Amino acid sequence: MPKEIEFAVENGNPVLIENMGNSIDAVIQPVYSRAIIKKGKTKYIKMGDKELTLNPSFNLFLHTKLSNPHYPPEIQAECTLINFTVTEAGLEDQLLSLVVEMERPDLAATKKAIVAQQNEFKIKLKELESGLLKQLAESEGDILEDIELIESLEYSKKLSTEIKEKVEIAVETERNINEASEAYRPSASRGALVFFLMSELYKIHSFYKFSLDSFVIVVKRAISLVQEKAKAEKAAAKRALAGDGEGEDEDADEGAEAKEDEAPAEEEEEAVELEMTPKSLDKRVNDLTASITYQSFNYTRRGTLEAHKLIVSTMLTFRILVRQGLLDPEEVNSLVKKEVASEIPHQPESLKFIPETAWAAVKGLEQIKIFEHLLSQMDSEPHLWRKWYVDERPESVELPKSVKDLGLFYRILLLRAMRPDRLTNALAEFVTQNMGIEYVEAEPFDIVATSDEMNAITPTFFVLFPGVDPTPEVETIGTLNGKTIAANNFINISMGQGQESFADNALKEAAKVGNWVMFQNVHLMQNWMKTFERNFEIAVDSDPHPDFRCFISSEPPPQPLQEIIPESILQNALKIANEAASDLKSNIRKAISKFD
Repeated sequence: MPKEIEFAVENGNPVLIENMGNSIDAVIQPVYSRAIIKKGKTKYIKMGDKELTLNPSFNLFLHTKLSNPHYPPEIQAECTLINFTVTEAGLEDQLLSLVVEMERPDLAATKKAIVAQQNEFKIKLKELESGLLKQLAESEGDILEDIELIESLEYSKKLSTEIKEKVEIAVETERNINEASEAYRPSASRGALVFFLMSELYKIHSFYKFSLDSFVIVVKRAISLVQEKAKAEKAAAKRALAGDGEGEDEDADEGAEAKEDEAPAEEEEEAVELEMTPKSLDKRVNDLTASITYQSFNYTRRGTLEAHKLIVSTMLTFRILVRQGLLDPEEVNSLVKKEVASEIPHQPESLKFIPETAWAAVKGLEQIKIFEHLLSQMDSEPHLWRKWYVDERPESVELPKSVKDLGLFYRILLLRAMRPDRLTNALAEFVTQNMGIEYVEAEPFDIVATSDEMNAITPTFFVLFPGVDPTPEVETIGTLNGKTIAANNFINISMGQGQESFADNALKEAAKVGNWVMFQNVHLMQNWMKTFERNFEIAVDSDPHPDFRCFISSEPPPQPLQEIIPESILQNALKIANEAASDLKSNIRKAISKFD
């Protein structure tokens, strides 16, 4: 690389360095720090022991795929930073366009046609203007006697008037399309909310990284599921109507005419299907919103460790309720941070059953309006509070009289301060009440169903746990697709020292001919994973065989925030964390799922 940069500096060529990690090569430090030496009118840059003549046309561009890179402070001071990360409002608009395109293709097509027409009008007006200016410049003598010029002016005026009228019609049509599209904004807004929640999960674990491209695929699948369900319901309704009419006697001629009219009727129904009544449109948008929320959550949960699944579902529930105005964001922050009073008041003898460590948190609750008189209420009925406090299930038993009408969220605030040991159960109940049981209890993992989401350009990433081996499951779907080790079209490599070259060749060959390849225990080969990242990118960009599949398995890092897998692999991969069930209920459900 130094030779290429030296050549570019002297010849004025631009240099683009892609996919940079968290460190920047010291070789280019004199360039980005602008260590320029001026001798007379000539500028030089010293790189190593060479003084290079700086060409004014030289430019250096540094590019990284890292979502949260950590570079020295001088990089921000000495370089022009451009952040291409999407904003929530921008993503909402993108998703709105996607939803409308899939739900109302007629509106999407009309809007695209309008945009294209508007561009054509601008080009035509520019051509007319240029042509008139040219004629005026080349005109000789009295322009009032130039018949050709006068005719051109009249034609331009006529055409300009027509274009103005068409533009007004197009603007009005576009306004109507935008108003109709706005009906689907709640679904787009929910999708943007979920993605930005997903994009923050890396703070919990380094494996929790997601790309926008993979998220858009999930959203498309969620919309398709709603459409398929609606079609199935409509078909069932038609069959039911047909069944009701079987007992009626009809004339043969009338039956023939009915068959002839059937096709036009179906075409007419398809034409008007896109138009919905306000009531049916609201239901459709609600179905889309629910589907996008659950499919996105399920996609995230599938690659989440058991210890973090309830955290993710709780975060999602809180954000949705805050967005809907059903929860106060300040109260949610109080729950997360656990407000503790800086000045701890005297603890009455009647309330000594509350530990001193919890007493400061109880006082801290008085910062929330609904608990502003909490200490006096507790002091007035200490026996009821003691009964509630020592109960085995304080999250579900009746609260003391002074606070008996509190909702579950405020009960959770009390538990956070006084009985944190029961907080998990209370949060699970809260999520169940507001989102549904499916956000707390996941269906047993089904590799066959998951295989429908796999494709040639998306690797599948398995998180390894004690007692859990993903190899049999991959072999199961491999057999269903004709990919087996015996047939030599399924390559299973347990990574270790000396396997790098074999793995690189296997990846290239598999992408070329459509084999399946599995790289196990890649956490042992962290340096090689950078090479794998580049080789996989090349394989994907080289139009891989549609049957090609790549599987990776790795143990979680010793520290949750330790990065052992390249970010681009984690962002685009289909992550599966099929952890062994730890409780009786989950074990029974998993066992039952094995029966067909």
